[in-house]
Amino acid sequence: MKRYVYINDEESSHDLYCDNRISNRKYTLLNFLPKNLWEQFSRLMNQYFLLIACLQLWPLITPVNPASTWGPLIFIFFVSATKEASDDYNRYISDKKANEKEVWVVRQGIRKLVRAQNIQVGNILWIRENDEVPCDLVLLGTSDPQGVCYIETAALDGETDLKTRILPPACMGIDYELLHKIKGVIECPGPDRDIRRFDANLRLFPPFLDNDLCPLTIKNTILQSCYLRNTEWACGVAVYTGNETKLGMSRGIPKPKLTAVDAVIDKLTGAIFVFQIVVVIVLGIAGNVWKDTEARRQWYVHYPMEGPWFELLVIPLRFELLCSIMIPISIKVSLDLVKSLYAKFIDWDYKMIDRETGTPSHAANTAISEDLGQVEYILTDKTGTLTENKMIFRRCCINGVFYGSESGDALKDVELVDAVSSGSADVVRFLTVMAICNTVIPMKSKTGDILYKAQSQDEDALVRAAAQLHLVFFNKNANILEITFNASTIQYEVLETLEFTSDRKKMSVIVKDCQNGRIHLFSKGADEAILPDACSGQKTRVFIEAVEQYTQLGLRTLCLACRELNEDEYREWSFLFKEASSNLVDREWRIAEVCQMLEHDLEILGVTAIEDRLQDGVPETIETLRKAGINFWMLTGDKQNTAIQIALSCNFISPEPKGQLLSIDGKTEAEVHRSLERVLLTMRITMSEPKDVAFVIDGWALEIALKYYRNAFTELAILTRTAICCRVTPSQKAQLVELLKSCEYRTLAIGDGGNDVRMIQQADIGVGISGREGLQAARAADYSIGKFRFLKRLILVHGRYSYNRTAFLSQYSFYKSLLLCFIQILCLWNQSFQFFQLDGL
Repeated sequence: MKRYVYINDEESSHDLYCDNRISNRKYTLLNFLPKNLWEQFSRLMNQYFLLIACLQLWPLITPVNPASTWGPLIFIFFVSATKEASDDYNRYISDKKANEKEVWVVRQGIRKLVRAQNIQVGNILWIRENDEVPCDLVLLGTSDPQGVCYIETAALDGETDLKTRILPPACMGIDYELLHKIKGVIECPGPDRDIRRFDANLRLFPPFLDNDLCPLTIKNTILQSCYLRNTEWACGVAVYTGNETKLGMSRGIPKPKLTAVDAVIDKLTGAIFVFQIVVVIVLGIAGNVWKDTEARRQWYVHYPMEGPWFELLVIPLRFELLCSIMIPISIKVSLDLVKSLYAKFIDWDYKMIDRETGTPSHAANTAISEDLGQVEYILTDKTGTLTENKMIFRRCCINGVFYGSESGDALKDVELVDAVSSGSADVVRFLTVMAICNTVIPMKSKTGDILYKAQSQDEDALVRAAAQLHLVFFNKNANILEITFNASTIQYEVLETLEFTSDRKKMSVIVKDCQNGRIHLFSKGADEAILPDACSGQKTRVFIEAVEQYTQLGLRTLCLACRELNEDEYREWSFLFKEASSNLVDREWRIAEVCQMLEHDLEILGVTAIEDRLQDGVPETIETLRKAGINFWMLTGDKQNTAIQIALSCNFISPEPKGQLLSIDGKTEAEVHRSLERVLLTMRITMSEPKDVAFVIDGWALEIALKYYRNAFTELAILTRTAICCRVTPSQKAQLVELLKSCEYRTLAIGDGGNDVRMIQQADIGVGISGREGLQAARAADYSIGKFRFLKRLILVHGRYSYNRTAFLSQYSFYKSLLLCFIQILCLWNQSFQFFQLDGL
């Protein structure tokens, strides 16, 4: 559903869209009591306690004061409701603070300070440096003459590096004094939660622009909860407000997770209740028979000759109340208190503090501690989770020449240093692509040093490596990039940036050399995305060998390429690119199609190899957890060879002959089916052998297997203890977690990046690592830790201890109650027998 936002026109949008009032509350004053009671009584155990409490209100059948049950029951629900009310009140205070914050808004052509909650769609806002953005904005102006501003998105996606946002071309050059008079319309999609996509069109009304259509992307927006940095001011129009912002659409109260112990308790409650019904029916029938045959004759039993219609229910219901101690009401209080205390032990554990960053462990979910002791499968990300995510440039291959092979560090390779000093054309072009084919922002510190703000660790490593080889990217002024090499400054004008996507697996920049006016296309990406587009006649065998050699060493590889464009080709392509960028439907697919029209006949310059080292203690942690009977799956977006080498180095899989790694591959259904059946047959045969058998599968084959051969893949998942899934998407990670959960396995997912959030939320237990990819995973997780090695202590110490104690407590309470109940039944029968004896005398 499309949305039309009329800029600076309050009447057109006032009644169509919500205001900017934020509400994260779960309850209101009117619905708190019924909604909270409904949630609490959704548990079978609570329903049972309510039934017993209601029966005790009938004086004819209860042997005890009803307060003995209603008192604890009300106390339990009061404590739970108070905790929910406290949490919801804290959310209300947080919302109120945000809603009452004052911001500058244009009203009737005048800038005024208004509360954030009164912002309407279409209002123009002024944001100052270090201010938090109150809603989703489309940029109209900035203090930078080139139309650039910098934002920090840590509150949105957990990434701490600054990101650039640019003005739409239609707004470039508009005078500061005229910004509050802008009129126009923005055609955009309805509210959604995708923070990386915004496909819209802008049309300004005369006299600002003569109704030309201007495409908008996420680069032209500032989203709610971002902070404006290193920019004096920015001006934008509100397009999404309140809970309709992208962040607001992503908010929500997470669904409570039911632990294994809770599930067992509910099942036991149901089973014991059924047993009670059987006992009550038997004893009730026996009691009514005795009453009708013997009781009325006894002088000490004063039964009337005729009773009410419900008389037959009285004795069974009395026995039901007498048997009610089989399920003790104290068990709920005890379990809730013990679980909360165990969660605090995790927070207080000084042995789980990461000394490097000072990050402590944290239990965000206090209700599932005992599930840590029942984990059967751990599904883990690779980069940043098993590895440090500190990228170090190690080796490279330039025009068929290998550097860094002997020393293991290309930056110290004498041949490469000499080639740079002599100004080798191939090496200079290679370093130029390393330096400027990226989204890195160079900034000067107070001491004059150049600091790089990069959105990925790979780009940061490449730019720093180029700088160490004396080709320094030192300034970015709007579309002008400046680099220095051998005391000379070179300027490039960025004409277009073809951004990286998971489908394209590459990114490109189109630049114009400011010295000679030549237009170049610089590309970098995965080998399978770059090498097939090499120009005819260029031999790529040496680059394929370089990629294979580097991946065997566990290094991350990127291929670099370039191509010179002529003016006519670029002008024609630019028109098609602008047209594709203006589409509101399938924009990403159309842009990718247009990009491919230019990214061909590439001259391959070389291959880079970057090292991502293992974290300390990873091999020992995995080995210990495997000995404890826990299975491991690695889910990564990296290449297969790199993932396999990392798996070997961290004891994830065993080398031959102790272990065997089977591969599932194929591009068609038939190929994947044959490969899957072959691996399944091998798994069945080797089940009886003391051999560590694992399988590896890529994202393409996995998609086919999950779609067409799900039953066979599920059988394979049950048979194997270890799996490596490469080139997988975030949705595929979540699907694999759901697959294992459907087999009744207890799953734990651990990751550190935003692409791991879906997997973490889908698992029975989600663990997030506060890593270099941000805090998004840690915020979405049930538990957060500083390093992967702390997982061993979290599971084997806290998890097993919590599970053993919780299980013991619940079992002890049930067994004690059953024993007391049976004793009470025996006493009842013995008392009846004595009555019979007395009657005989």
